[in-house]
Amino acid sequence: MSDKETYEQFVDWLGKTWWELTESEELMPLIMTHFTPEEAAFLTGIPFSSKSLEELSALKEMAPAELSPHLDDMARKGMIYKSVRGDSIRYRLNDSFFGLLRANLWPGGTDEMTKTTAPMINRYALDGWLDQYNDAHLKGLRALPIHKTIEDTRQILPFEDVVKVIEDREYYTVSTCPCRHRHNLDPDMADCKHPTEVCLHFDELGHYIVEYDMGREITKEETLEILKKSADSGLVHGVSNWKHGADTICNCCSCCCMWMETYHKLGHGKSLDASNYEVEVKAETCKGCALCVKRCPMDALQLKVSAEVRNKVGKAAEVDLDVCIGCGVCVHKCPSGSLSLVRKRDTTEPPETPREYMKHYLADRQAARERRGEAAQAKGGISHG
Repeated sequence: MSDKETYEQFVDWLGKTWWELTESEELMPLIMTHFTPEEAAFLTGIPFSSKSLEELSALKEMAPAELSPHLDDMARKGMIYKSVRGDSIRYRLNDSFFGLLRANLWPGGTDEMTKTTAPMINRYALDGWLDQYNDAHLKGLRALPIHKTIEDTRQILPFEDVVKVIEDREYYTVSTCPCRHRHNLDPDMADCKHPTEVCLHFDELGHYIVEYDMGREITKEETLEILKKSADSGLVHGVSNWKHGADTICNCCSCCCMWMETYHKLGHGKSLDASNYEVEVKAETCKGCALCVKRCPMDALQLKVSAEVRNKVGKAAEVDLDVCIGCGVCVHKCPSGSLSLVRKRDTTEPPETPREYMKHYLADRQAARERRGEAAQAKGGISHG
């Protein structure tokens, strides 16, 4: 089999999961640069569902002792996931979303391979690859309000409280933000000035990350300090978009985050899913300093003339509640205390588990395909008439 055929088979296999490899002239050069033909051939056919070493040994027709190092090598590359639960050790092939957009960049590497492929990932991401999420009602992350920005905490639920989310975890790790890292390695993109080692992972995912040198173990206290540093810098806490077993808190900027990037650059309907809180402005105490306008990642705040204002500029902050995601970034640094987060009248809850989340995502994707199919049929019918 030629190398070209090997790569084509690998791309076909890697696209057979929830996250597709969309057509683009950027795709094959990225795959051929990131994987050797031998790696592509090895990964092709490995199931996306977890299997034991013995099961994979039979599948790959390799002795377990021979197979294990290859699995470890591909785990370090972010393409094989190893889960350890008690005495059970199982492996699965990661989808391209996890492997190329996340795990590949968590180590924060500056080797030639990473520096070469990061701009390729950026180009492919914006050439239709990330548009898959435009069909989804639920994004992969949900905004998590910055601690102490909520005016009345009596109604806050455990999955909305960043401190509670942290307390419910048992193992803590930090990695390089993959979005920020791939942007900073791209000469065609401006360097981001926000801190980079702020991507937090927990429990089983955290153990996997540390075992394969994608991040480092930290304490709960260090985790809280990273959250504070991120909030001070103007980053949005983004938590796994399900209630139970959240394994990730990203700290997102408007310039690099894949969810913000698709909103600002590709025109997606929203970025992260909004929290159940929204900004409330006390115009009578606002100083009109515009710091909130500068910090808002969604461009949801503007200075407007207000009859209630008593400051020198004659303007106060005004929020577009249709755009606000309730992250608290503006509230956190308001010098006059004129901003606060208040609970929305109509609130929503995320899916219970990752499995339920994926059911929603796949249903949205299927519905979008059917809509496009019906539109294409209607267009064809008209043209034939």
